[in-house]
Amino acid sequence: MFTGNIHPTGIPAKIVFRTVSREFLLALIGQTAILLLLAVLLCGCKKRQLVTPTPQMDTDPQYWVRVLLLNDINDCTLEITSAFGVDNADPNLQKQDESAGFEKPDGPVNIRLVDNKIEISGKSFSDAQIIISPDEPYIFKLNGRDYRGKLKLITSPDGSSFDAINIVPIESYLAGVAGAEMPNYWEPEALKAQVIAARTYCLYTKKRFGRNRDWDVGKTAAHQVYKGLGAESAAIWNAVNQTTGMVLTCKQNDGTEEIFPAYYSSTCGGHTENSKNVFGESFKPLTGVPCPYCQDVAKPKFFFWPMVRYDKTEITDRLTQRYEKIRRLGYIADINIAKQSDYGDFSRMAMIELHGTNGEKEFIRAEDFRLAIDSSGRKIKSACFELEDLDDSWAFLSGRGWGHGVGMCQCGAEGMARCGKTAEEILSYYYPETKILTLEY
Repeated sequence: MFTGNIHPTGIPAKIVFRTVSREFLLALIGQTAILLLLAVLLCGCKKRQLVTPTPQMDTDPQYWVRVLLLNDINDCTLEITSAFGVDNADPNLQKQDESAGFEKPDGPVNIRLVDNKIEISGKSFSDAQIIISPDEPYIFKLNGRDYRGKLKLITSPDGSSFDAINIVPIESYLAGVAGAEMPNYWEPEALKAQVIAARTYCLYTKKRFGRNRDWDVGKTAAHQVYKGLGAESAAIWNAVNQTTGMVLTCKQNDGTEEIFPAYYSSTCGGHTENSKNVFGESFKPLTGVPCPYCQDVAKPKFFFWPMVRYDKTEITDRLTQRYEKIRRLGYIADINIAKQSDYGDFSRMAMIELHGTNGEKEFIRAEDFRLAIDSSGRKIKSACFELEDLDDSWAFLSGRGWGHGVGMCQCGAEGMARCGKTAEEILSYYYPETKILTLEY
């Protein structure tokens, strides 16, 4: 018979309890020690980067990208974990004036201008353009950030500064873009759509503008955000590898299929915009479509952003500093909406009319207007707003969305992917009447 202090086994309950507790505690202590050790190891480690050798280093030069990393600088710091060579890269010279080989450096390498010449680790180069080529894995660190490929340095005509340009195979470039433009934990189909759009935009920009300058694209949101190895991950490389060479094309008036600037932005706010209203050019796939997908993905503060106020004098100063044509207005006395795109429950401003105290007026695209006032784009997040005169200031009210709104809505792409849509379906929705073609590298 079981009583209050006797276990059915015949052993006093307190003794059994203590025996079991001791075994349990020993096991618990062992598990806890393991977990603590893992926590220490994980917390003590920095974000792991992919350091596999850079692919496609033998790709045709037309599929390399020249990314402007730094401009108008006098010095920078280079770190390389391999030997590297330095050669003349001036296309106007028939042969190399100078070249040099460097063993794997023990620490950071200083690059600076000395007497209008680039100096690397104390060795001076008289050529206006030089190229630094790391050995395998073809990776270098510039001012603390890792990049793949090669580094080109170009001295200004007066020798007072130089630019630093990353020359990198396009697929490696895209691995550094996609992870900077879209969270790598988003749906694989959204990441693939992002890579294809970014590849298309890059090649279009390179073809149209790269021929007239020493670089194809910048590293900021003015083109596409590029962070090199810091943006890479297994998920991003999977998206790149699974879409290698894929670009979007649209039919031209002569019936041919050509790439176009496949713009994209973070959050359209409910409807994407016509490229003509933002960039001044029309493209068939960029006329705008409804987007019911981004609101459930975007953070509330980006889908609906709070009121922003700017002093009238500050707005006048920023606009006149950026645009010479506005200076003739003097002080800006009034601002009106000259054109807007109406989408039912909200509108996106397209054209702004500025009135000066001297009676003159000037027009400016709304996207240019907002970025002249807020160059960061983080306060006046889009051209979807209402404008109110508050005597000494203007208030931007009912703000909605983040970015220019043209082309693919990135949050919308994620929303579609969560609904089971493929990358091809996402792209055909945001870029109507387009095809996906695959380039042979």
